[in-house]
Amino acid sequence: MPIYEYQCPNCNLQFELKQSFMDKPIAICPVCHEAAHRIFLPVPILFKGPGFYITDSRAEKESKFDAKELRKKEKEMDKGGQS
Repeated sequence: MPIYEYQCPNCNLQFELKQSFMDKPIAICPVCHEAAHRIFLPVPILFKGPGFYITDSRAEKESKFDAKELRKKEKEMDKGGQS
């Protein structure tokens, strides 16, 4: 059963109640015994799996960074500069 948060407009007490989805959203304040209003809070969202990261939706680049190729080019340039 979900837990709902309520606030009493009379004494400003905030409290939680476990209620079924079928129950009416009516609660009685445990302190002053007046009717309380349900407070709606944002629901936490947890993204799992592929497709939720910025890198998953990017288009593939034509040339990817290759460390071996970079080192090979640096060596070629060093050899060319020494002669």
